Amino acid sequence: MATPGPALDWTLAAAPGQMAIAIGRGLDDVRGGVGAQNGSSMPPPGLLHAGLWLSRAMSRCVLEPRPPGKRWLVAGLGNPGLPGTRHSVGMAVLGQLARRLGVAESWARDRRCVADLALASLGDAQLVLLRPRRLMNANGRSVARAAELFGLTAEEVYLVHDELDKPLGKLALKLGGSARGHNGVRSCITCLNSSAMPRLRVGIGRPTHPDAVQAHVLGSFSSAEQELLPPLLERATDLLLDHIRQRSQGPLSGT
Repeated sequence: MATPGPALDWTLAAAPGQMAIAIGRGLDDVRGGVGAQNGSSMPPPGLLHAGLWLSRAMSRCVLEPRPPGKRWLVAGLGNPGLPGTRHSVGMAVLGQLARRLGVAESWARDRRCVADLALASLGDAQLVLLRPRRLMNANGRSVARAAELFGLTAEEVYLVHDELDKPLGKLALKLGGSARGHNGVRSCITCLNSSAMPRLRVGIGRPTHPDAVQAHVLGSFSSAEQELLPPLLERATDLLLDHIRQRSQGPLSGT
């Protein structure tokens, strides 16, 4: 990955999702979104005033000093709009992780990354949770952009994704390595220019016939499989948090 610019030494203040969404909409309007629809190059004075107020509010209220400790990016790979499919089980783990950390209502769309982001604390560490809004084979573009914005290296980026070669209910945490045929992981390796990212692999099982793989991956979990999902998501969250806590306590090179 190319050397990132200066790390963003700030985090979102209280109610980050609501504030970020309001500011984004206000600034979009000021930049001519509403005026363009009305055939005018300039927005109405009242709207301009509101947009400037939002811009000042962002400077005063949204930026605050970054807390001490390490920062990690956790990306749940998948396809946007298909949350219940096997291929998007990484996003399901991110949803459970956000609930566990108390930020399930704080997801905010970030247009720079083309992803949904939520920030959470884990002891002295900060977690940047990311759900790409791009298709699986382009997930890496969102992940790499977020890593750049937050000043993170590939070793500080966790990928959570489905694994065909493990049965449903099996988990494995792998430190680096090849994509093993997974298009989302391949995209991340290409865009980050590194294969060092730790990956939490969530088993979804492989169908017996090779021609059924695509339908299996893109299909929804069966009724029997759905009964296994809640404890699986809990265990995946436990494994991920325990690993991040352990790495946060020691030097990065020793993990």
